[in-house]
Amino acid sequence: MKTESESRTATVERKTKETSVSVSLDLDGNGDYDVDTGIGFLDHMLEQLSRHSLMDLKVRAKGDLHIDFHHTTEDTGIVIGEAVRQALGDFKGIRRYATSVIPMDETCTRVSIDVSQRPYLVWKVNFTKPKLGDMDTELFKEWFQAFAQNAGITLHIENMYGENNHHIVESCFKGLARALREAVEIDPRTSGRVPSTKGVLGT
Repeated sequence: MKTESESRTATVERKTKETSVSVSLDLDGNGDYDVDTGIGFLDHMLEQLSRHSLMDLKVRAKGDLHIDFHHTTEDTGIVIGEAVRQALGDFKGIRRYATSVIPMDETCTRVSIDVSQRPYLVWKVNFTKPKLGDMDTELFKEWFQAFAQNAGITLHIENMYGENNHHIVESCFKGLARALREAVEIDPRTSGRVPSTKGVLGT
C-alpha cells in the first residue's frame, strides 16, 4: 500500500455489460478535470467535485443511456470511490474527519465525512422535481451511496434548506469536495500515524 510520502494517485477501470468506466485521479492535484460520462449534468457535478477538492480527475464513461442514466451514474460513483480509496494507501497522516457547510443562493447544505473504512451514507436531501434536465433526481442518492461505499467513507449529507433543485444538488457535490479536501489532507502533527487509537481503520 502507498505511504503518505508516495504519490497519492490511482487509476481504476470497471467494465460490465451495462457500462465501461475509467477513472484516474490525484488527491494532491490542482483541481484539474477532464470528464465525459455522456450525461451533461453529471459531468458538471463531477467537475465541481474536482475543482473544489483540488483533486485532479479524469473520467471516461460509456453506458446504456438508451435505457436510462441509472447504471452510468451508479458505476461512475463506484469507480471514483474505489480510486479515492486506492489513492489513500495506508491512510497514515490524514486528518480523517471534516465538515463543510455550503451556501448557494437560497440553499444551504452540510456535509460531514469520516474517512474510516466504514462506509455509510446518511442522505437527508429532498427534491421538488423528479428531473433536472434529463436526469432523474433520485439518481443523485445512488451516486453518493456508490461513492461512499467504495471509498470506505462515512458520509452524512443534509440539505438544511433550499428551493432550487440545481442549487441543492450542486451544494451537495461542492460540500463533499470541500470536506474531502480537508479530510484527506496530510496533517503534519500526525505524520506517520493512522488516525485511530486502534492503529488501523475499518475495524
